Amino acid sequence: METLTVLKLAHVIATALLLAGALGLSAWVWRTRRNGDATAAARTLQRPRSFIWLVMILALVSLPFTGWWMVHQVGWPLGQTWLLASSVLYTVAALAGFWLLARLNKLRKAPAGGGKFSFALALFSVACFIAIAGLMGAKPV
Repeated sequence: METLTVLKLAHVIATALLLAGALGLSAWVWRTRRNGDATAAARTLQRPRSFIWLVMILALVSLPFTGWWMVHQVGWPLGQTWLLASSVLYTVAALAGFWLLARLNKLRKAPAGGGKFSFALALFSVACFIAIAGLMGAKPV
């Protein structure tokens, strides 16, 4: 198989794993909160779901490498506006995602208020990743 095809496949799989993991965790928390469980956010990092977090972090870390390698294989200059904008958005979204992970870990250890800010961080990260997907889809080369 051609290198570029393998890179595209790896990039798409990492993106799908990241989004599926985030969607699965958010659906789990929403469903348990809707059923009246106030400690749902505290339990999202327990052992059965730590595998999901690990897969999401590995996907988040692999995306810049596969993306850069694809850009290098195609021969696009890294100074293009859409590449720079998506890199900045990715950095901001990844930092917000790691901040969200730290907040959820803190909530797991000592459940307290602050769910609205965690939800806002999650929405911000998702909005950034949707914007990145839009930039990648509309790449004006």
